[in-house]
Amino acid sequence: MAEAKTGMVIGYNGRHPFSLVPLDGGSRSSVQDLLRTLLDPLEPFFSPQKARVRIPGATAVRFDQAASEVEGICRPLWGLACLLAGGGTYRGTGWWIDGIRAGTDPESDEYWGFPRDNDQRMVEMCPLGYALAVAPDIWAGLNERERGNVENWLGNSINQKEMPNTNWLWFRVFANLGLKQNGGKFSQERLDADIEHLNTFYRGDGWSNDGPEGIHQMDYYSSSFAIHFLQLLYAKLAGKDEPERAEEFKKRAQIAALDLAHYYDSEGRSIPFGRSVGYRFAMVSFWGALAYADVELPAPLTWGMVKGMVMRHLRWWQTQHDMWSPAGTLTIGYSYPNMYMAENYNSPGSPYWACLAFICLAVPETHPFWTSQEEDHWSVLPPVKALRHPGHIMSNLGGHCMLLSSGQACSYPMRGTHAKYGCFAYSSAYAYSVPPGLYTLEQYALASQLGLSDDGGEYWKTRRLSESSSLQFFSGSPVLVSKWSPFPDVHITTYLLPPVPHTPNWHLRVHHITAGREVMTADGSFAICNENSTNGRYLDLYNSDIGEGTRPKVIGNYDLLTPEAWADGSDGAFAVSLKAGAVGIRALEPDTVGTGGRRRANLVNADPNSNLVESRTTIPTLQHTIPGGKSVWYVSAIYAKPSGPGVQKETYLDGWDKAPEIPTWLRAEMMGSSS
Repeated sequence: MAEAKTGMVIGYNGRHPFSLVPLDGGSRSSVQDLLRTLLDPLEPFFSPQKARVRIPGATAVRFDQAASEVEGICRPLWGLACLLAGGGTYRGTGWWIDGIRAGTDPESDEYWGFPRDNDQRMVEMCPLGYALAVAPDIWAGLNERERGNVENWLGNSINQKEMPNTNWLWFRVFANLGLKQNGGKFSQERLDADIEHLNTFYRGDGWSNDGPEGIHQMDYYSSSFAIHFLQLLYAKLAGKDEPERAEEFKKRAQIAALDLAHYYDSEGRSIPFGRSVGYRFAMVSFWGALAYADVELPAPLTWGMVKGMVMRHLRWWQTQHDMWSPAGTLTIGYSYPNMYMAENYNSPGSPYWACLAFICLAVPETHPFWTSQEEDHWSVLPPVKALRHPGHIMSNLGGHCMLLSSGQACSYPMRGTHAKYGCFAYSSAYAYSVPPGLYTLEQYALASQLGLSDDGGEYWKTRRLSESSSLQFFSGSPVLVSKWSPFPDVHITTYLLPPVPHTPNWHLRVHHITAGREVMTADGSFAICNENSTNGRYLDLYNSDIGEGTRPKVIGNYDLLTPEAWADGSDGAFAVSLKAGAVGIRALEPDTVGTGGRRRANLVNADPNSNLVESRTTIPTLQHTIPGGKSVWYVSAIYAKPSGPGVQKETYLDGWDKAPEIPTWLRAEMMGSSS
């Protein structure tokens, strides 16, 4: 009888070893130890011949179970390969060599299977190709026949198949590159053709789109998850043979770095935006790749600032204690297990794409990335910056990094795509929310979204696709303008205005709505933790002595008639949490007489597990009904003051009574449309 395997078990109030590794000094050896805490819990889940890893979580994805288990072994290989490339060691390295041997052997019971067109196996060929390129012991550990199996599975198969016209093409590049670096059979013609096609995704100013013309999707796949990351790895590995191509990739990264730095705050949090954020700390891998590829940093960035971004990011994830399974493996989710936010391609092994973050371990310990003292990049960056290509306005005012966004959309309607790309604002302190259901506002969880309903509030439509979007400047300040139509006869122009220094905790969201039918509207602020500090129950009515609660009162889900649950829109609604700070929303527009009256404010208790970071949230919201045939202007002021180091709880609402003025140009626009 085979001996039963035992693995890590995290019990009540237990802490994962990942959270216990001291990173205070930011040393290379401490980050090596951090990676080992990710790899160790996988041991009991290797198959007998080590070719597959069945990570806990019996959830299905759009591809077959075997491919899911190939993800389980290949994605952690990103971390192991980076560790080995930098001269580090791991006790289980032989598991992966054995697994590669068996997985590529057609005669093995654990053969990975020959890929079909658009097969998920192609994705996992990328970490395998990189590992072969940088860890010679893997290729050296295979005999001639086994190397032939790897060549057939890794090179011949992928070169003969169709692939999605996205960042996936980089995966085939690395499959060929890994074989090339070891003298194996590969296709230079296919490799060159793929890179030339990928270059057509480049839009300028350092930014690449995740797809061809007609798709506007520039999220972490454009930087840390795939395109910039793999361009930099390619520049490092193939730069001697292809210096012009390598220099071009480095140049793009230099330009983009000054934009991408705006996505990371001083506490180590990145702004959750777009799909696949369940890859967690992979969001910071771009910065380690800069060091790995020997890129010269653009002024005013320093290696101390780059190191600070990476180390603070890893430390923040060390505080997210609920992202682990009881067996110690990463779960599908963000700060906690969450299937509502998952994509249809997120298998239990999928989150280990997070191991991209450990590219810094392949950087020599003599590099200034490791020898520099950590610095805060926000000492040199402008607090507000407009990014033309992604359609973002970045802000670091008011205690958090925030981006305003217009125009982006996934090329297909994935789960919660309107929340992942269509929200008006995304924050490092207040993550976006996804709908856990499609019935009433509580399930739609309209954080930083405007929802419209034509059936009395059962079903809601939000901004998913923009008919047009542009970055404009009014009185020298950037404004995002988008046009969208949730119904064929309801047309909306939305203006997004970033914070300004004298009201740093506010941004403005303005909607001009022409309604051909009667519609209810709901405009939500950021979502905030809905747990009080006394007993963990929902927030009560605001108590100034405690410095916590909501105004107006939260009555309960589906109760829309209780008077004390509502306030005038000009008074607004807010929620204050000692843990998270304060958020709120107020209506600044003049009276909307003749269009259904003024807007009213309340608190929407979002269904649990809708938010990426907080499992229980409430959303201050403005609501209104527009009669059919009417046109209205909404001017929503959204308040946010996060908790943080040095922020006293007594100050959470300091800016609430200092709402911003409606800019002169906007007043003129509103008057002009009404005349």
